[in-house]
Amino acid sequence: MIGKLRGVVDSFGEDFVILDVSGVGYIAHCSARTLQRMPKVGEAAELSIETYVREDMIRLYGFRSDAEREWFRLLQTVQGVGSRVALAILSVLEPDALATAIATGDKGSISRAPGVGPRLAARLAAELKDKAPAFAPVDPALIALTGAVEEGAAPRPVADAISALVNLGYPQVQAAAAIAAALKGAEEGAEAKVLIRLGLRELAR
Repeated sequence: MIGKLRGVVDSFGEDFVILDVSGVGYIAHCSARTLQRMPKVGEAAELSIETYVREDMIRLYGFRSDAEREWFRLLQTVQGVGSRVALAILSVLEPDALATAIATGDKGSISRAPGVGPRLAARLAAELKDKAPAFAPVDPALIALTGAVEEGAAPRPVADAISALVNLGYPQVQAAAAIAAALKGAEEGAEAKVLIRLGLRELAR
């Protein structure tokens, strides 16, 4: 089994890179995000590898980090998610962003990936929610705040502040994260306009 490859970039395909390792060219299928961040042809590169061995083929999947590879594995534990869909999700969300989206139930961000509809996004969020924080540092305050907003239990100023940031064009999870951070520096019972101002300050960092 191959777990890592270190060599020179030989060429790129639509969804793969060929890595020359001591004269042997290995085809590694990658997410679009990984391919975009690969060095240029002729330059040194290293990939974490997931090897699939079947009766009719051997296929390598390449990742820029071990965290991305772990998410590739974890995503496929959910029914309806194969290697292609897992790579599509990792093409639109970095590991940390994916962990946050799943932990906070941000189905909109997850469903941006081709082949991921609302039902599958909801299933991913539900089945992996408890595992997501272990794969990336997700703020517990953000998870609690997002849950409160969804259940309609968040204080009115907080819900209004998040809604205002969403109306300004920020994604729900990003708006919630900004307000969660703002709450840590705001006085208890702060009005929505105060939270909005502090939230915008967080987003500008």
